[in-house]
Amino acid sequence: MLPIQRKLFVFFLGFNIIIAQVPEGKKVVSLLHIYNIETGQYETLLKENRHFEAPNWSPDGTFLLINSNGVLEKINVSNGKSTPFNTSPVERCNNDHGYSFDGKTLYISSGKKEIEQHTSFIYKVDAKGGKPVQITPKTPSYWHGVSPDGQYIVYCAERNGNYDIFKMKSTGGEEIRLTTEEHLDDGPEYDSKGNFIYFNSYRTQQMQIWRMQPDGKDPEQLTTDSYSNWFPHVSPDNSKFIMISYIEDQKQGHPFGRQVKLRMYDLLTKEIKDLTKPFYGGQGTINVNSWHPEGTQFAFVSYELVDEYN
Repeated sequence: MLPIQRKLFVFFLGFNIIIAQVPEGKKVVSLLHIYNIETGQYETLLKENRHFEAPNWSPDGTFLLINSNGVLEKINVSNGKSTPFNTSPVERCNNDHGYSFDGKTLYISSGKKEIEQHTSFIYKVDAKGGKPVQITPKTPSYWHGVSPDGQYIVYCAERNGNYDIFKMKSTGGEEIRLTTEEHLDDGPEYDSKGNFIYFNSYRTQQMQIWRMQPDGKDPEQLTTDSYSNWFPHVSPDNSKFIMISYIEDQKQGHPFGRQVKLRMYDLLTKEIKDLTKPFYGGQGTINVNSWHPEGTQFAFVSYELVDEYN
């Protein structure tokens, strides 16, 4: 199924699939960028001969959290230096991770070493690192958001062959299904007031951005263009969201290594503005919320292909 194929592109156990998409004889270079909302320009903080993904900005604004080959890393925003983030024994982390609004808790999604098949469970861990606590008993489950009061998490999960959006108490318990569409619903995130859950959906046969009430009621379509639009990340002041848009229709997939651009949706005027020109990216570029706590900047990843590493 396409939704299942889509998820395989995302995660550590799917890393070989990502590599399989790279042309023969080429290797991947990853670039971590910081975009300034006021100037409309971005700077490259880190460029390395390896594959890394999905930056989160730390609650104190001092580092960016990325995942690479199943491990989380902290990237210092002042000098680009990398240090490991301890989540042992959970070390098959994928790119669905992020912080609570109060900055005290980090949520991560990861497979398990003892299970060979592709899996993803949701865990929480102290924001400073430590031993994670498993929240979701079922797999695959992919974290994407947490409510402002920290009471609930929202996530995308495959149940009975279909990917939908669920929520659960952040302490664990019964999962509550919020969407029941036949096609893929993904990328759910609360805004900072807890008024809406924003997400992307293929329910109109085109991947578009939607939002709904926290109980799943009153879904509202926000984008209606010809792009494949994914992962709405609402700014801290709730005035706008950024999204990644595939130039060519990708159906229910968001693969690595395609032409994409980042765009901004103004929630007051409903206008959409291009933030970047098309670049080589996709899976791994901006899967999770990467806004600076003050809403002045956000981070994203682009990629390059080279013949060999120096």
